[in-house]
Amino acid sequence: MGQDGVRAEEIDTGRPHPARIYDYLLGGKNNYEVDQQAGEALAAAAPEVRIGLRANRAFLQRAVRYVVGSGVRQILDIGTGLPISPNVHEVAREVAPDVRVAYVDNDPIVKAHGDALLSGAGTTSIALADLRDPRALLDHPDVRSVIDFDQPVALLLVAVVHFLTDAEKPDQIVATLCEALPAGSYLVLSHVTGDFADRTAAQAVYNKATATLNLRTRAQIERFFDGFELVEPGLAQIPFWRPDTPPPPRSEEIGFYAGVGRKNA
Repeated sequence: MGQDGVRAEEIDTGRPHPARIYDYLLGGKNNYEVDQQAGEALAAAAPEVRIGLRANRAFLQRAVRYVVGSGVRQILDIGTGLPISPNVHEVAREVAPDVRVAYVDNDPIVKAHGDALLSGAGTTSIALADLRDPRALLDHPDVRSVIDFDQPVALLLVAVVHFLTDAEKPDQIVATLCEALPAGSYLVLSHVTGDFADRTAAQAVYNKATATLNLRTRAQIERFFDGFELVEPGLAQIPFWRPDTPPPPRSEEIGFYAGVGRKNA
């Protein structure tokens, strides 16, 4: 058995995993040497990466407060990554204690940590499923046990769609997920871009990982919100989406877009 009861054969420690790289760059402990090496290479290729990941976490928290404050009481968080407090359910329940949250990730280590964290929490679940198979993800019993798709849902796709290649048809994947949401639901999405700097060296780091990094333009990212009305300020560089504190230094260098959209009837 590996850490947290995950079978050793389920854990690929020979290649970096995006969730573990993310964990390392944010100062977490749930990573391996290959993830640490990849994190350092990524920081060398894109010096603003740690600032950008912290800004992404801050955006996630602001967006969760926004959608829950707007009345949504269900959250489907896909590509949740390793637990970092405050987690989505903790942020959401500061606004409304009755929020239900389904976490989804394709990394067995994330699932094991989530199971331990959420033990006994009947209104929160974690499913081991892959974004690349959205229909199976939506039908997963650990998702269905928490999420009622007849009621508005906030779909979180935060820093995950950029791990889908164009060949995997990310537009269709996102559309399939969004079609399952009723009117009044929200899409919360952040995505890396090469609009502000050449980040081919950063992409090369992920060529050795379990998922590649796929940069997209503002226009390409905005298309993921088809069928949704973007709330102000629209699709923005991540530190500038409704900041509640002064944006950190070098924010204009951060190659991350973020937005929140509402699905109308």
